[in-house]
Amino acid sequence: MGYIVALIVVGILFALMHYFTELTKQQKTVISLVLVVFIAFAYIYNYYKQQEQEKMLNIVVLYKQGKTIKCGKYDVNQTNFSLSTGTYTFIGKENTPFYAIMISAYECDVKSTDTSL
Repeated sequence: MGYIVALIVVGILFALMHYFTELTKQQKTVISLVLVVFIAFAYIYNYYKQQEQEKMLNIVVLYKQGKTIKCGKYDVNQTNFSLSTGTYTFIGKENTPFYAIMISAYECDVKSTDTSL
């Protein structure tokens, strides 16, 4: 739905630029190219963030299933780490060697280290 609204807004901007301004054809072309490049970068950024979010949610699902996940140099599991769902951060539990270590779920690898997958 957002893409339809964006197309309508861009169409209105082009119509306004075409009918209600005294810009030259070259100026209109430059403005149009800048607008298209801006929209393309916004789309690419949005796509990248969506992929990153899906990866992070897959990591959280693996963690909740009791799998061990590779996060940098640490192996994260429910025995040694708890999950802060507000920030999606793994926090080392008390009385473990990982106490007070905080690891963002974004830093983890989607592939768990368990062979039972």
